[in-house]
Amino acid sequence: MVLLLCGLSGAGKTTLANTVKNRLDQSGLNTEIIDGDEYRSTLFRELSYSKPDRLENIRRLGFIANKFSERGIVTIVSAINPYDEVREELKDTYENVKTIFVDCPVRTLIGRDTKGLYKRALLPDGHPEKISNLTGINDPFDVPSSPDLYINTDVLDIQECTSLLCNFIIDNN
Repeated sequence: MVLLLCGLSGAGKTTLANTVKNRLDQSGLNTEIIDGDEYRSTLFRELSYSKPDRLENIRRLGFIANKFSERGIVTIVSAINPYDEVREELKDTYENVKTIFVDCPVRTLIGRDTKGLYKRALLPDGHPEKISNLTGINDPFDVPSSPDLYINTDVLDIQECTSLLCNFIIDNN
C-alpha cells in the first residue's frame, strides 16, 4: 500500500506520518516513510519548484514508494504533492495507491509557520527574502477531487489524526 499524504506546508503531514509509522511498527506492520523534504535535499537536489520539476519529484517518490509496497511495506509519502494530475497518474500506474488529504486552513498555517515560509511568501514583491512559489499562497494547490481519506489537522488533534489514518490502513491493507 502506498499512501500519498498531500497538503500545504505545515499541515502536519510529516508529524502524522511519523506517529502512524511508530504505531504501526509497534503492531508489527512494516512501514516506511518517504519524506518529500528529505528526498529533495539529498537525492533530488537538481529539481526546482517549477511545475514540471514538482511533477517529476512526485513521480520519483511514487516509484520508490511502489518498490517498498511491492515488498509488503506500507509506504507513506509525505509531500505537498500539489497537482491532482500526478496523484491520479500514480494511482493509474501503481497498485493500491491511496490519496490522503491532510488539510488545514491557510490562516492557521500562517499562525503555525514552523519553517518561516509563510512569512517569507507574504513579504512584498521585490524583497530579497520573498518566496514567490509557496504552494497555497502564490503557487497553486489542487485540492484532491476525491481523496481516499480526509484529515483536518485544524479540527483534530494528533492522536485523533493518527487513529484515523491507522484504522484506514488496517481496513484497506
